[in-house]
Amino acid sequence: MELPVSFLENMKKLLSPEEFNAYLDSYSEERVYGLRVNTNKLTPEEFEKICPFEIKKIPWIDNGYYYSGKDKPAKDPYYYAGLYYLQEPSAMTPAHVLPIEPGDRVLDICAAPGGKSTELAAKLKGKGVLVSNDISNSRAKALLKNLELFGISNAYVISEAPYKLAEHFESYFDKILIDAPCSGEGMFRKEPSVMKSWVEHGNDYFVKLQQEITSYALKMLRPGGMLLYSTCTFSPLEDEQIVSRMLKEDPDLELVEPEWYEGFDHGHPEWSDNNQELTKCVRIWPHRMKGEGHFLALLKKKGESSRLKERQTEKAKMPQELFDFLQTVKKPLALDRLEIRQEKVFVHPDCRRDLKGLRIMRSGLLLGECLKNRFEPSQALAMALRADEYPNVLYLSREDDRVIRYLKGETIDLKDEESVEKGWVLICVDNYPLGFGKAAGGSVKNKYLAGWRWM
Repeated sequence: MELPVSFLENMKKLLSPEEFNAYLDSYSEERVYGLRVNTNKLTPEEFEKICPFEIKKIPWIDNGYYYSGKDKPAKDPYYYAGLYYLQEPSAMTPAHVLPIEPGDRVLDICAAPGGKSTELAAKLKGKGVLVSNDISNSRAKALLKNLELFGISNAYVISEAPYKLAEHFESYFDKILIDAPCSGEGMFRKEPSVMKSWVEHGNDYFVKLQQEITSYALKMLRPGGMLLYSTCTFSPLEDEQIVSRMLKEDPDLELVEPEWYEGFDHGHPEWSDNNQELTKCVRIWPHRMKGEGHFLALLKKKGESSRLKERQTEKAKMPQELFDFLQTVKKPLALDRLEIRQEKVFVHPDCRRDLKGLRIMRSGLLLGECLKNRFEPSQALAMALRADEYPNVLYLSREDDRVIRYLKGETIDLKDEESVEKGWVLICVDNYPLGFGKAAGGSVKNKYLAGWRWM
């Protein structure tokens, strides 16, 4: 791999000769692959018992595992059940470090394709609200799919510029994650194509974006709230110097040193304004750890944060067919926040802000659609359910060839011993939902979402 000459010169200034050579040697090593278990659906220990391929614990991520590049976990039924997210190990660190508590109001401001949002949402455990935003509408569509695949019910998916968010969410969020657009120097080994963008744009282009995003994010952070800033680059211009700028912009901010792992490197004050607090930042180098390059800083805003109690509002009137279906669902749903809009039925998170004027791609959980005297449950609802929260379930083992046929959109036949009632049936692989079908006459008509099908 031929690295840009100017990049190498920059790295020589950051690293000692010995470390610089070790960094170069890391390019001859095979990149590592990681997956993160969806704790919204199962524990890491439960996943270890059923995982069909070889995995090894990532030491600094509670629910993270290495897997071999020879395996294809994205083509496994468990992936389609939302049991894990494929993510580079170092990139798991920011969402792991940000201390999310159930009930928090959380913002992921540069969220697509969803690697960090899915973890933040899982840590919320269905309580509070996640605003998951990406300025790119096309990328936000992938973000929405991943959140729905994970069974997340309390998220807004928005596609807006940071300044528009700040107009609606001033001093609102308990926790904010900024995985900032950056020059991507830490990903050169994983994705060599990133070097082309680096040569074209350099660091200064991204510095301007980072300054803008962080300034608006600070306006949205509540007193007592915490903000996690991260990049996948090595440049101090985009790392320590951006953090130093935030500290000067808001005197109430202070750096918090996260739980330390022996492979981490401290931030370097000498690469910025010599503020010794910058040592509380974290640098991840690919020659020191089994992961790509990353930088993160955890900041807290002084003051006290008061938790809002959930509001109880009047339950919306609903069509009889919707009422009848929901009577069969055991999952607790905040039906006082139910809305029917153009036949689609949603349950909104408890946001308490006027969101008119924002490009909202999803507000909470899409339950399904009210059509002509019937209700059709959604793929999102299927993924948000547990098997024991719906009465009519078809349990299939991972080895059953009908699982793949279902994921491909085919009608599947029932076996004589399978006691499935006529009507809507929840299809599960080893107790984990995949989607809905409609049973009648010894077979199940496929209702798996067309855009999600096995290719």
